[in-house]
Amino acid sequence: MLKRYFEKVWVQNTTLLALAGLLFYYFAFIFEFKYDFNWAVFTTEGQYGHMGHLMLDGLNTTISITLYSAALALILGIVFGLARLSSFKPIYWFATCYVELFRNTPLLVQLFFWNFAFPYAFPEEIRFQLYEMDFEFWVATIGCGIFTGSFMAEIIRAGIQSIPKGLLEASYSSGLNFPQTLRKIILPLSFREIIPPLGSEFLNNMKNTSLAMTIGVAEVVWSMQEVLSLTYHTFESLIAATLIYLFLSLVIATILNLVNVKLKIMPRGHEPLNRKVADALFRPLGWIENGLEYVFWYFRKAPDASRTVSPFSRFMKMASKYTVLASKWLFVAAMFYVLYKVVMAVAAFNFQIIWANLPALLFWRFPGGDETEFFMGLGGLAGALLMAVLSIGGSFIVGLFVGMGRTSRNRVIRIPCTLYIELVRAIPLILVIFWFYTVVLDIVFKVELHAFWAATIAMTFFFAAYIAETVRGGIENIPPGQVEAAKASGLSYFQTMRKIVLPQALKQMLPALVGMFIAAFKDTSLAYIIGVMELTRAAYAINNRLMVYPFEIYTTIAVLYFLFSYIMSLYAKRLERKLSPENVRIEM
Repeated sequence: MLKRYFEKVWVQNTTLLALAGLLFYYFAFIFEFKYDFNWAVFTTEGQYGHMGHLMLDGLNTTISITLYSAALALILGIVFGLARLSSFKPIYWFATCYVELFRNTPLLVQLFFWNFAFPYAFPEEIRFQLYEMDFEFWVATIGCGIFTGSFMAEIIRAGIQSIPKGLLEASYSSGLNFPQTLRKIILPLSFREIIPPLGSEFLNNMKNTSLAMTIGVAEVVWSMQEVLSLTYHTFESLIAATLIYLFLSLVIATILNLVNVKLKIMPRGHEPLNRKVADALFRPLGWIENGLEYVFWYFRKAPDASRTVSPFSRFMKMASKYTVLASKWLFVAAMFYVLYKVVMAVAAFNFQIIWANLPALLFWRFPGGDETEFFMGLGGLAGALLMAVLSIGGSFIVGLFVGMGRTSRNRVIRIPCTLYIELVRAIPLILVIFWFYTVVLDIVFKVELHAFWAATIAMTFFFAAYIAETVRGGIENIPPGQVEAAKASGLSYFQTMRKIVLPQALKQMLPALVGMFIAAFKDTSLAYIIGVMELTRAAYAINNRLMVYPFEIYTTIAVLYFLFSYIMSLYAKRLERKLSPENVRIEM
């Protein structure tokens, strides 16, 4: 009776309003929340300057890094995605090394390497010139672009490989060469498939720019910290930064949604409003495309069949053939030169320094730490792995229930779960860590926890939002007929989930969950921000003590991160191949 009553929409809406009112009443009148909000800190000139202008400058820097790095990432993604499909093995190996190396090391470690270690590869006078050219800004921009480009390369490669082989054979048989096939068939069709995952990478790239604050770039999070440290207005600064990232995420999501709508094939005269908006927005790009199409047509007009092939045409064809051959040999020579320089640089490392500090990088001071340290000084790689295991274990439990709630038809359950997922996924992890470390645990719940546990709890709730979306996708992939059959058999909702839906959905989600664990392991490096002695913080402390061996220290932790992440990524690929329905052979 009560269950049937709650199926009515007006009852669900009333219940939601009542719960929101009770929550507001609790925090406004019962909970002892003694904090004096002062939003005028952003609108008035204070002792240390205008905080509102500081946040706007940070927003401008964040947008600049996002746009430049996204353009670089897209270019690198297309180039290396195509290179991963090349039959010329040196190009394929080079592209594979780029993708695997930068995908399996944390962005924070890469930024530290480019900013602290890479300048020492140049003479001192060149190094000083680099520092005078807004070096940190360009390190953050290029670093984010290279990191995001490695993910885009895999997305573009997968999108191109999804095109049926018959279309390529038909294009070649109709007289199109490879560049024409790539421009007219492969890229237009593949981009329709890869726009959603590419959109996620553009969004992730915007959030990743928050790590630029670790190398001194005055973006949004850096400005937020300045406001917090100068004015002691914790809530105001955190809320302002959160609203900025929510706004940027909403803008990027809206633009990508319009792109997706623009690429959809719709009957003429029956376009919805969002399609008309997308057509008007992207019409100038269509004009540019038509102009380029005319230029390509003019210079690639088919020759008259009655005319004989001129000696000049034969010469140009032969010159083109030998140019391609020479380019391949030149590429191979360049790769051998780069490999030689890398081997010589590694051979020049002070391996005694690496060996002497390796125990600290692996375990920090465990088991000789004092009582003020986490678990007798446990840190380094072991601390990062422990944090990743605990956060993923907790986030799986939270994400499982939130994902199930996200698929519920009851608004009382679905809307709060949706708000939690969208809110957490719209802001960077570094901001979530700040929220939990400075506000949620300390001020709201009044619990004093070690920074290790604060970072672990923050990562748990952050990755739970992503796991919830994975759970939702797995549940929605189950055929509806199975759920209807379970209901017809008399099974309740939870029995249906436990006995039928979740066992099948979890099997499909295993590769994604392993990938989530890899992401959590790499993102433990962000606990460096609040002083947790994980691997990145340990390397930073050792480098500050030694001062003259940044290449050795940061290369070592990059190798450690890479080895563990790459091994787990191989396991994820093996699981995906094993559990993929396409690889199951049906015999009659």
